Amino acid sequence: MTTEKAAHGKIPATVITGFLGAGKTTMIRNILQNAGGRRIALIINEFGDLGVDGDVLKGCGAEACSEDDIIELTNGCICCTVADDFIPTMTKLLERENRPDHIVIETSGLALPQPLIAAFNWPDIRTQVTVDGVITVVDSAAVAAGRFADDHDKVDALRVEDDNLDHESPIEELFEDQLTAADLIILNKTDLLDSTGLAFVRREVSSRTSRKPTMIEAKNGEVSAAVLLGLGVGTESDIANRKSHHEMEHEAGEEHSHDEFDSFVVELGPIADPAGFIEKLKVIIAAHDVLRLKGFADVPGKPMRLLIQGVGARIDQYFDRAWAAGEVRRTRLVVIGLHDMDEAAVRAAIVAAV
Repeated sequence: MTTEKAAHGKIPATVITGFLGAGKTTMIRNILQNAGGRRIALIINEFGDLGVDGDVLKGCGAEACSEDDIIELTNGCICCTVADDFIPTMTKLLERENRPDHIVIETSGLALPQPLIAAFNWPDIRTQVTVDGVITVVDSAAVAAGRFADDHDKVDALRVEDDNLDHESPIEELFEDQLTAADLIILNKTDLLDSTGLAFVRREVSSRTSRKPTMIEAKNGEVSAAVLLGLGVGTESDIANRKSHHEMEHEAGEEHSHDEFDSFVVELGPIADPAGFIEKLKVIIAAHDVLRLKGFADVPGKPMRLLIQGVGARIDQYFDRAWAAGEVRRTRLVVIGLHDMDEAAVRAAIVAAV
């Protein structure tokens, strides 16, 4: 038994949340590669029909966890499937003979953290697991660009995109909920900002929550596992002080829905000109206000697959691992956008970009 578990007799679980493309997966990869001998189990909640993040993590080559320690929930947003999906998954994990030293849970960029944290108070779980801490990863560059700012130009732009928008964007509420749930906020991608931009991001993030969790700066998701793991908060006992917009609306008799988001999968053939394809994807994202694009591509002549992860106008690409023996080489992309996104038009544009 590790010192970490011996301290309180329960397995610590870290919840990592954050807006789309903030860098959660990269941060988890860094945790795995610097786990200090701890056996880490991962529970990954992917929004959409294709669990790209699971494939990313399986390719990390870390010794801290095996492929059997990576559990992927693809049945929808984790905050909507706690009883049907998350609780049984946790129960099965805890019944293993070789139990983990630490559990890391990566929520979808669209998930509310609060219902997940509350689930740790379920009788079969609270006696065995505690929430070590909730870490919210923020895309500092996006915030500095005004993606969450309530300024006049932003509101006008949103109203042009959706005539039915109220004075608040559902995405802004989600961002605030993730900050409100946090024990530690990681301001990621700070290398893309100057001191003025970073100061603005700090003010903006602080203004979005009445709670004032610790904020630290990072680039490329590079934060020591010693900083991220072992917070010892026991967040499940403080959930009443971290109510989300959803919970407050529910108390007023309103129903919760993720109808404001849509996702779909595009399957393609080989990508002979990846650089040109990426540039065309940027145009498509801008034209159709795609929130997130992620997946992998088959590049002829290359022994490794090309990972593609885009948020806003930025798209990151790199070869993450070799195609396995017998694995079918293919190109698959998940597209996530608002509910009124024209799926047919986006799909046709991506196909035409090949």
